[in-house]
Amino acid sequence: MLKLNRSTVENLPVYPERILQFGEGNFLRAFADWMVTKMNRNAGFNSGVVVVQPIERGMVDMINAQDGLFHVYLKGIKDGKPVKEFTLVDSITRGLNPYTQLIEYKKVIDSPNLRFIISNTTEAGIAWDGNDRLEMDLQNSFPGKMTALLYQRFKTYKGDPSKGLIIICCELIDKNADILKKYVLQHCENWKLEQEFIQWLNISCAFCNSLVDRIVPGFPKEEIEAIQKELGYEDNLVVVGEYFHLWVIEGPDWVQKEFPAEKAGLDVKFVKDMKRFREQKVQVLNGCHTGSYAVSFLSGMDTVREAFENLEVGNFMKELVYDEVLPVLDGTEKELKSFANKILERFRNPYIRHQWQSIALNAMSKWETRNLPTLLNYYETHQMLPQKIVFSLAAMIAYFKGESDGVSYKIQDDKWILDFYKAAWAECDGRPISIQALVKKVLKLEKVWKRDLNEVPNLTISVTCYLFLIEQVGMKKAVKAVLSDSNPLMKIG
Repeated sequence: MLKLNRSTVENLPVYPERILQFGEGNFLRAFADWMVTKMNRNAGFNSGVVVVQPIERGMVDMINAQDGLFHVYLKGIKDGKPVKEFTLVDSITRGLNPYTQLIEYKKVIDSPNLRFIISNTTEAGIAWDGNDRLEMDLQNSFPGKMTALLYQRFKTYKGDPSKGLIIICCELIDKNADILKKYVLQHCENWKLEQEFIQWLNISCAFCNSLVDRIVPGFPKEEIEAIQKELGYEDNLVVVGEYFHLWVIEGPDWVQKEFPAEKAGLDVKFVKDMKRFREQKVQVLNGCHTGSYAVSFLSGMDTVREAFENLEVGNFMKELVYDEVLPVLDGTEKELKSFANKILERFRNPYIRHQWQSIALNAMSKWETRNLPTLLNYYETHQMLPQKIVFSLAAMIAYFKGESDGVSYKIQDDKWILDFYKAAWAECDGRPISIQALVKKVLKLEKVWKRDLNEVPNLTISVTCYLFLIEQVGMKKAVKAVLSDSNPLMKIG
């Protein structure tokens, strides 16, 4: 079998490197890079992507081993019929590790062809780091790197307005690009950069908030041999995704003119205000995923479809969405239920093995973004806590124990999160008072929650009760209990 690279695939175009992409994971490759390939082929976009890994350890070596080539394997329902589709993505020209290839990285920043930056540095990526300095070879944080990158380009081209960049953020946080720009401007102030640069940032660069939607389970290791045989290539970067896709971009009209997605037949919407799209997508789709992953995994289910089709866990997911998420969203009941129906139908996709442990990555920051707004809004509206959301928080704490029914499992997350839970669970002896102490520590993590959640009335005791229940009877029986009659502890007073 031939190895997939540009010497084994004939007549591939080489595109000018117009896009610098921070993030080399499965999602961006199956979403943004797939779209760029479609735009190149169907709309004359003529843009290559240089992929940069935002952290020191990443996948660029694997990407370069295949000369940037890989297949996206889409499986799902189109016009009511099952579809499968392979696309050879050829938009990536190369991958760079800026920690070992700093000179090459800085050359790309100064390239006259560069026009776009696309990022997905995860929910934890757009964060403030006051230790970043301009004189550092490479700043610690993504906002620090962006400030230095843009300043370098400003200096190289002496403030030429035509050399500004269009920055499209894909991180799953509200107003992702606005927050990035806020931190960039804060670095400008701290680093005492000239006002001319700030004016160039505001006038010649566009920071575009965006919302992304496509379920991407990732590398299909269980069926890779059959897929490679069908492809005829040894492709070690195959990405499986659902057929559905949506990209909502908040930006000026001139950005839309430069990004010909509609001409390529892609579901990309340019809007002036994406609030309605974001709240519905993040709190329904992503909120159900993050709110259900620990419940499902600790109930012995590995995939979304398996959990959704299970009687108890499936009902938990539905009640979480219909009873607790939809009531706090803007829109008519008919509109919201129709949207939720479409979202949940995607969970039944027979072709997608969406692993819960993939969804579990960076679970704490995801829960803060996706589920905490629902909890707080529900409490404010109904003067009681939403049971399924609260139970999902207790389940997440149980998941970070790293052991269930005597069986250990591996957790992937930030080291400080793993260290925190390891120490916290080591001090917990299983008694109610000990579990409450553990819950208080978790809810007090203002670094994650942006506030002390112990201050939310009855939340500490409610999470404690659910966590104690999970510890005593196991997740399966605990789920059945939470699906039964309303727990009086959830009510105020």
